[in-house]
Amino acid sequence: MAALYIDGREGGWKNEKHRQQWRSTLETHAYPVIGDKPVDRITTGDVMEVLEPIWRTIPETATRVRGRIEKVLEYAKTMEWRTGDNPARWRGHVENVLPKRNAVRAVRHQPALPWQQIGAFMAALATRRGTAAKALSFAILTAARTGEVRGAVWREIDLDAAIWVIPAERMKGGREHRVPLSDAALAILESRKGLKSGPASLVFSAASPSRPLSDMTLSMLVRGMNEVADGEQPPWCDARGVPIVPHGFRSCFRDWAGESTSYPREVAEMALAHVLKDKTEAAYARGDLFEKRARMMAEWGAFCSRPAAAGDVVSIRAVANG
Repeated sequence: MAALYIDGREGGWKNEKHRQQWRSTLETHAYPVIGDKPVDRITTGDVMEVLEPIWRTIPETATRVRGRIEKVLEYAKTMEWRTGDNPARWRGHVENVLPKRNAVRAVRHQPALPWQQIGAFMAALATRRGTAAKALSFAILTAARTGEVRGAVWREIDLDAAIWVIPAERMKGGREHRVPLSDAALAILESRKGLKSGPASLVFSAASPSRPLSDMTLSMLVRGMNEVADGEQPPWCDARGVPIVPHGFRSCFRDWAGESTSYPREVAEMALAHVLKDKTEAAYARGDLFEKRARMMAEWGAFCSRPAAAGDVVSIRAVANG
């Protein structure tokens, strides 16, 4: 029913990302719970089973999922394939059970790979062909946001000086960010030089030098690396057994820096381009600690290139039984 609804409307959706999100959010959150259930038998309890696990953790996505389920079920009613009230309706119905979105504090922690396993993951990622694999590797090695990597153009990069300068307008915090490039990160850029068509061309482009990869492309890459037979545990999960996502690698880097190195907290935070919350501390932190960050990123690059020892791999089952 959802496929019929989307097929009938996506021609009028001009935003490709919007089309992808419609499908992916339902595939991720709704289909595993109600995807195989006849539309005329879906109840409020079914809708709650979809929404409750994500309403407080990813409220923005959960809100969209609810609205999309509502539209699909309303379409089914129009087509006379179900009758009665819509169990996903917010006003006067779901709002009586779930708190309003603006009353929910979003938890921004994304499922992140335990830092001890990053070497094994990078080795597995190296076997994947295509631009997406290169882009994800570069994002991991630089601890950058995936959007910053997908939008990177050659004029931002100085290979001789081993620096990537991301302009303020492309940064979440609105401030220019200098990224020191490790040998591993430089090797990826060197492998892309043959595709360079000018200073304004994308480093990691899709079909053409000016067309960036979509965020969904990286997500699908990681999801594909986690494909297993039914009933098996995906190989790349966080400590809770939740499959990882691309953005979680920034947390992986931060955990490595905090638990495995002696670098001060502010060096790791600056590597992530985080804005210091303490106003007094921020007033005195005028530099960007580039030299210290360069040493730290070189160590991170070397660590990512080291295959994990057997004792480094965290057993998901052991954690679950913990």
